[in-house]
Amino acid sequence: MPSIVHEFEWPDRVVVGTVGRPGDRTFYLQVRASSRLVSIVLEKEQAAVLAEKIDEILDGLMASGDDSLSIPADTPVELVDNDPLDEPVDGEFRTGTMALGWDPTTSQITLQAFSVVEGLDDDDDPLSPENEPEAVLLLKMPVGTSRAFAHRTREIVGAGRPLCPFCAQPIDPSGHTCVLPGLM
Repeated sequence: MPSIVHEFEWPDRVVVGTVGRPGDRTFYLQVRASSRLVSIVLEKEQAAVLAEKIDEILDGLMASGDDSLSIPADTPVELVDNDPLDEPVDGEFRTGTMALGWDPTTSQITLQAFSVVEGLDDDDDPLSPENEPEAVLLLKMPVGTSRAFAHRTREIVGAGRPLCPFCAQPIDPSGHTCVLPGLM
């Protein structure tokens, strides 16, 4: 087991947010329970995939026909969270691998986010004891919170730099040189 474990079973708040300007943003996954606050650093792509996979799990559970789960199709209005990240925003660790799941005993989405393991080669077994991450975030989110988390995360990811309509590359505030394929 990693030496530092941040565990949240019924968090008060779970959000993805950013610090910085579009094009130079740092993404954070932030969890709060009472006065305890943990922020971890994510890549933009990790945040996007996380939101997508959470929605896939919830949609799959809805399609199963089990009405006892009460999974909302959309974000419950009372769970919409547009507030900025809580201060201080200090990244406990940079996220490497993540795992998502479903806990049927509590009807919650589970998330495990492991810190990056430095010096790991493609041939190395990430599950071997010598490649154990230093820290892990273990999180369980109720279904409504999960749906709201996924919705906000998609909005945060999409709020970056606009894309060029010709080459689909991000347009920097300082300018953009469009290189269309086949015109070189």
